[in-house]
Amino acid sequence: MARRIFTIAVAFTLLTLSGCDDGKLNFFTLEQDIAFGMQLDSTILAEPATYPILNRAQYPEAYAHIERILNNLLQSNDLRYADRFPWEVKIINQDVLNAFAAPGGYMYFYTGLIKFLDNEAQFAGVMAHEMAHADRRHSTQMLTKQYGFSVLTSIVLGDNPTMLETIIAELATGLGGLKYSRDNEYEADKYAVHYLYDTSYHPRSIADFFEKMEGEPNSLVFLSTHPSPEDRVEAIEKVWQSLGGKNGELYIDRYNSFKSSLP
Repeated sequence: MARRIFTIAVAFTLLTLSGCDDGKLNFFTLEQDIAFGMQLDSTILAEPATYPILNRAQYPEAYAHIERILNNLLQSNDLRYADRFPWEVKIINQDVLNAFAAPGGYMYFYTGLIKFLDNEAQFAGVMAHEMAHADRRHSTQMLTKQYGFSVLTSIVLGDNPTMLETIIAELATGLGGLKYSRDNEYEADKYAVHYLYDTSYHPRSIADFFEKMEGEPNSLVFLSTHPSPEDRVEAIEKVWQSLGGKNGELYIDRYNSFKSSLP
């Protein structure tokens, strides 16, 4: 009986402390998002053959650029967890057109994608999109749906000590290929525009990015993990116009300096 009461108490805690404020069930707490992201980051760093992370000490200028862009976006009032998540960025040195985010604000961008883009506003749009996946907690929403209440409760109760490690391993292996739902993608696009709108970047640049990717034969990796319905650009433009349709800067020269700082 005592254990049953404790289980009910755990269930209540999971439901009240997790991200249900937007109507989307998530059994993970914010602290668990951060812990998952931290463990995933450690796992990724331990897999240099799969994820050759650019050394920060050897490429300080590249990291200064990417962290400046991150700090600009963190000024947005539309981020729910700007002050709660660690928000770390890393550069993966591979000629791949992709980017991905782990729970808690850990984000990864391939050099192939950075070099492919035309200006800093486009790249800021990509980063804003990945930030939205983390800030709207899409990864742990998907885990909640995949594993369900009983498995996640067993982790909290300590009855399944290897399950957390299993989830971490599976996520680390497939994180770069993690495919969000269409609703997740639309929401990430929407909030990317909101984040950009609070900066000096042109808020429509996320649409410019998708238009550029559509005509690129090497974009299959990105498009396989970020599905691109025909009306996606149109939806982005509607959000932009609903906010007032303001213009912004592209920062072409500054972005060229960023690209030149890469190997």
